[in-house]
Amino acid sequence: MRLCLIAFAFVLGNMTFLHAQSGRKPLTTPAGTPILTASGEPVYELSSTATIPYTNVAQLDSVFMQKSYGDAAKRIIAHALKDSIAYSRLQYMCYTFGSRLSGSQNLERAIDWLLQTMKTDGHENVRGEDVKVPAWVRGEESCVMVSPRPYTIPMLGLGGSIATPAGGITAEVMVVRDFAELTRRAAEAKGKIVLFNAPFTRYGATVRYRSEGAIRAAEVGAVASLIRSVASYSMRTPHTGGMRYQDSIPKIPHAAIATEDADLIAHLTERGEKVKVRLTMSAQTMPDAVSRNVIAELKGREKPEEIVVMGGHIDSWDVGTGALDDAGGCYATWKALQILKELGLRPRRTIRLALWTNEENGLRGGVDYAERHKNEKHILAFESDGGIFTPQGFGFTGAPELLKVYTAAGTLLHPIQSAALKVGGGGADISPLVAYSVPQMNIEVENSKYFWFHHTQADMPDKIDPLDLNKCAAAIAVMMYVAADLP
Repeated sequence: MRLCLIAFAFVLGNMTFLHAQSGRKPLTTPAGTPILTASGEPVYELSSTATIPYTNVAQLDSVFMQKSYGDAAKRIIAHALKDSIAYSRLQYMCYTFGSRLSGSQNLERAIDWLLQTMKTDGHENVRGEDVKVPAWVRGEESCVMVSPRPYTIPMLGLGGSIATPAGGITAEVMVVRDFAELTRRAAEAKGKIVLFNAPFTRYGATVRYRSEGAIRAAEVGAVASLIRSVASYSMRTPHTGGMRYQDSIPKIPHAAIATEDADLIAHLTERGEKVKVRLTMSAQTMPDAVSRNVIAELKGREKPEEIVVMGGHIDSWDVGTGALDDAGGCYATWKALQILKELGLRPRRTIRLALWTNEENGLRGGVDYAERHKNEKHILAFESDGGIFTPQGFGFTGAPELLKVYTAAGTLLHPIQSAALKVGGGGADISPLVAYSVPQMNIEVENSKYFWFHHTQADMPDKIDPLDLNKCAAAIAVMMYVAADLP
């Protein structure tokens, strides 16, 4: 999910976790909920300085990288581009098991297949690590305009929403563009369905209507809330995603409609029409279920206790097949590990593949991983969760000395135009490792179309170019190999 590149872009700085330090911001999930450690403490942005894992950092420049790793990088890139096995496997998983919402049998069947396939491939220490996850079930749902004319509106309930009463909610729609307008017109909202018709600007700015909309609407007496889908383009394709409630405020149903229908309702109300809709939702939150983080490793030859962890999230929303978000990230990192294994490139340190569960509606996989492995020495955490498109480089959050080192390593990727290193990187699932002073990195891709498909029925394997998947895997394999092997 592209949000990891925005909402979790940490300030460049130092590495010791001191959450008493002023000026640091707590990290939040995509739904706006604070990220907590397993003991309930908030996780803050990286700050202060940790030990640099490499000796003679000043000598680790681009000349050193080319001399020491140029041949390996060429071999990795050539090997990555020679077949489309990763894409074929992504297709198989997405088409065979479908969407993979936390708590679903689809997700667990996909994980069973992943674990068996990784073992058959001969990866080391393949295992599933149990994680308790939330289980939300969408059920039947619909939205129909009943006046000024009958009109069926495609919609998607937002993850975690409550249901409507059995007969649905029929009420007049009050359209606002932002929270400020809702506050100004608060007296008009009682008994109505509030529609937040907020145009897409940036994901991090617009997603707050999804995460907070039900709270704000309920505060002023609304009986339900709708949002204009958080999307940069639409073909009447609603976008789902996480939302939240506040215990002190009544809970109301919360759903997304397509941008076209949000504009239609807004147009009707602007010309003085009273628009009424009937919203029906049967969503349920079930008892927590057991899922698993998927783990596989390439053990280090000299310092196996030092770890570079990389991965994506294996769960998805319950629409489409989660190909871009985030099967692509999982298969790019899995292929990266496979490339190194097949080429016999065993680095000094261990590279661990982690496919985290429950990123979309809870982040429990990432939180559990950080707690379970908190006593291990992670020198870098990498995540791919921004879609699979043409790779451009990497984002990095950590000590300035390390930024220079990884910038030099990036020069190895000029053959696939993926050499750029930018300040600010990370991801939702690796963000809990910030509490343990672990530097953060993500891959940057050309993502102009990502929010066309994000969290929609259209997130299918056909949106991924197999060549882009291979290039992303190549870039990841080179960068993770160098990070794990530097002296």
